[in-house]
Parts: sequence; C-alpha cells; structure tokens
Amino acid sequence: MLALRLTRAARLAVQLRRLLVASASAGTGFLLLCALGHALTHPDAPGASSLRLAWCAAPLAATVYLAVAVARADPGTRPRPGLSAIGLGPGRLMAVSATTTALSAALGSVAALLGFLYLRGDLTGAPVDGAVSGVLALGQRLPAPAVVTLLALVPAAASAAVALTLRPRDPRPAPSAGSRRYGRFGAYGWGAARETFGAYGRYGARLASASASASAPASASASAPASASASASASASASASASASASASASASASAQPAGGRAAGAAQADPSGALLTQASDTRPPATTDGDGSAQDATGPVPGTPRSHTTLLPWGIAVLTAGLAVETYAGDTATRDAAPSAGVLLGWALATLGLALAGPGLTHLCGRLLQAVRPGALRLLAGRVLMEESRRVGRPLGVVCAVASAAYAAAALHDADATDFGPLSVIGAVVVAGCTVATLLTAAVEAKHARTDTTDALLRLGAPPTTLRAAAALRAGALLAVFGPLTLVVAQLASLPLAR
Repeated sequence: MLALRLTRAARLAVQLRRLLVASASAGTGFLLLCALGHALTHPDAPGASSLRLAWCAAPLAATVYLAVAVARADPGTRPRPGLSAIGLGPGRLMAVSATTTALSAALGSVAALLGFLYLRGDLTGAPVDGAVSGVLALGQRLPAPAVVTLLALVPAAASAAVALTLRPRDPRPAPSAGSRRYGRFGAYGWGAARETFGAYGRYGARLASASASASAPASASASAPASASASASASASASASASASASASASASASAQPAGGRAAGAAQADPSGALLTQASDTRPPATTDGDGSAQDATGPVPGTPRSHTTLLPWGIAVLTAGLAVETYAGDTATRDAAPSAGVLLGWALATLGLALAGPGLTHLCGRLLQAVRPGALRLLAGRVLMEESRRVGRPLGVVCAVASAAYAAAALHDADATDFGPLSVIGAVVVAGCTVATLLTAAVEAKHARTDTTDALLRLGAPPTTLRAAAALRAGALLAVFGPLTLVVAQLASLPLAR
C-alpha cells in the first residue's frame, strides 16, 4: 500500500522513468512470448527455439539495468533523517523500491500479454497476418504455466536486482590494516586506535598511582609471620578498600563520558593495581536505526576523489576475451545461418569488459583534463569527472558496447543484405533505448548529487556560463575518448561476421 501511494504521489519525471521501465518490460515480455510461440509452432526445431530464447537475455539484462538506475534515482525512496522513527529505515525503503519496480515491470508484462493475445486473435477473433504470424502459435492453446513463468521473469529479476543494489550497508569505512597511527606524546609502536591531544594528562589519568602504592603494603603484610596477622589483616583490608574505591572512581569517570568523548582516553586501574590506558576514538559513536542498520553521525568526510582505475585492466582483458570468442564463433558459423550462441556470448563479454573499463576511462579523462597547467575551467571539469567516474562510467561503457554492436549489425546488413525482421528490430530498440535511458538517468542523478557544490560555487561568484562551459568540456572529453573506442571495437566485432 505504501508503494502504491508513493507511486501515485511521485513527480512527473519519476513517473516518466517508471513508464520507460514498463515499456521495456512490455517489449521484453513480448519477445519471450514470441519465443514460446515459435517453440509451439516448430516442435521439430528445438535448437532454433532455444537460440531465440537465449537472444532474449539481451533485452532482459537491459531492462533490469534500467530498472536499477530508475530505482536509484528515485528521490521518494532515499533515506532521510527521522524516517527510522516511524519504521521507514533503509531496509524498509529498499523493500518499497523493490515493490515499486516490480509493479512497474508487472504492468509492462500485462501489456505484453494483451498485445500478444491481440495479435493471435484471441481478443478480436481475427488473427493478424504478417511476418510475425509464424511465432504466434495460431490455432494452438498457450500453456498457462509457461506464460506465467515467462511474464514473471522480468518483474522478479528487476525487483531482485533493485533489492541487491539498494540493500543497507554500513556507512563507516573499515580501517586500513597497514597505516601508521600516532598516539599521545611518548607512545611507541603501532597503536590500535588514535588518541587525541592531551589524552595522557587528562583528569583521572593518574588515579592509579595511589592504588598501586596502597597495594604494595598489602602484598608485604600478606607474607608476614602469623604473630602479626591481626594488624596485617587490618592493613590489607584498608588497602583493598582504597584500591576498590580508586578503581571505582576511575571506572565511573571513564563510563560517565560517551565513547569518543574527551575523557574516553583516561587511564583506569585494574584490581591488581596495573595502569590500563584506554585509547580514545576520534569518531563519534554510530547510531542505530529502527531496522538495525548503523548510521554514521557525521556522514562521509569529503576528500580527494577515489581512483576507479583498478578495474581497467580487468575490463580490457574481458573485452579482449569477448572479441576472441566472437571471432571464433563467426569463423565456425555458416554464411546463411543466424548469429549463434557463441556470437551472443562474445558480445556479452565485450559489453561486460566495456562496463568494467568505463569508470577507469572516465577517471583518466578527468586526469587528462587537469594535465599541463590547468586553468579554473579545466580543473573544475576534471575534478567532476574524477568524482563521477563510477556513476557515469559504467552506463557510458554499456552505451559504447551497444553502439559497437549496432555498427557491426549494420555492416553485416550492408554486406549480405540480410533482413532482420520485426522481432529483431523490437529487441534492438529495447536494448538501445534502455541503455541510453540508463545513461541519461545516471547523468541526472550525478547532477542532483552535486547540487550543493554548484550552489556553493554560485554563492562564491562563479558565473553560470563557467558551469555550462565545464559541462560542455566534460562531454567533449568523453566523446573524444569513447567515440574512437566505439569505432575500434565495432570494426573488430564486424570483421568475423562479414566474411
């Protein structure tokens, strides 16, 4: 019910993005039903039907990718302060996002079923003649379990991907294992926690000296002869009470302060009289929401943009492997046959490689913009690209892969005059539309993420033309890097198919 209310009360831009998800789900569901109809019409060709069903994985993956991007950019399901008090913590908001995505995809699946039944003539009584009549299973009854399974595939996959992407995480970063930490003056070695200035000389840190001096006569009197047992017992009890009171006062003074406070590093004394120094923590304590997820009280500390070039070699390796698989599949296939499953696997690996290499290439674009005595414009554009390399780089790499595949398909059509058919056109439109919409959604999300920075620059007196020039410079740099890369990958992918 909450998901329905948020869906109804959303803004127009959010509703348009959800409508795109429903449209992509409708196209993917229609292709899945057509694969089922082909299997029912041609029971003697299970290989061709399986190949059609395997090629439906491309629009399915594109639809799920778009659904995840739309769910991340939805402002109504973002965690806000105070929502945990009414039971809307990060876990509940993640469930709301997954439910909203499932509803949008289910709406598209219902539209696909209605369109498929209309073309079959089950709703009007007159089937449609044309190129798709061979995959509609005319005159045959559709198996209900198979139809429900295929139509539920897109909503289930989209909602599961959204739940996995938006799952609650601990915002506090893990401490590095090999970093050198500096404690108080005179500390030696690798401290387990950082101490603040003045932790050694705080009030209460020297209370253990009195207990240590009082425990020495107690140990001496305990080893005295039996003739002085009464006096030894009295002195031992007095020293024990003094030690207990000292340790109790030290513990009370330490526990009265919050963790990470100014008195958290005060020394404490154990019952044996040893001096125990508790290192203070400079970070504030983590607060826990209603659903049990830890939230940082101060939020992330802004710093230098992190480098996302670690996956660049892996992306290049996967891209090379995909091109090799596609070349081998193109050499072994016959000339008049449809693209085989090997070509699909090669394109999938090439897409994965470009998606992995996209953030690294975007980060390198930002570094190149700041090279050789940069001015304010190039410095601003480069820093923004470095900061948004992960958010924008992956959709840009996927768009690059889809553009290279479209170029290879166009080259194959010009060489062999091959007719792709209406179903191939529907699949290509779904994949291309989903990838472009995902890139635009990521760009809008990145613009909203740097709203505070833009407002701060405007308050400092930066002219709006400078911000627009920086945006144009970023777009030009990305086009200058990813444009030739798309052409090179497309040329290498089209060579084995055009032989």
